[in-house]
Amino acid sequence: MTYFKRQGAALPITQSATDYKPGDVVSWNLGGGITHIGIVSRFKSTADSSRYQIVHNIGAGQVLEDCLFRYKIIGHYRFRPN
Repeated sequence: MTYFKRQGAALPITQSATDYKPGDVVSWNLGGGITHIGIVSRFKSTADSSRYQIVHNIGAGQVLEDCLFRYKIIGHYRFRPN
């Protein structure tokens, strides 16, 4: 997260799914001092198509799922093209 902040890639953390675009990096606090990171994919949620799914690996290999707001978001980052 420090790297992204130093690169000027930090964005506001919001509760609006439309603020999170494909390619964005999101970090969460899972509780107990455990953090996690994922990338917003280009694939929409299969449940209601209102959010993009997240690619992440929480210990059992890569998964693609609708988990953006499952945990407390502590970082939102996007690299802008030069």
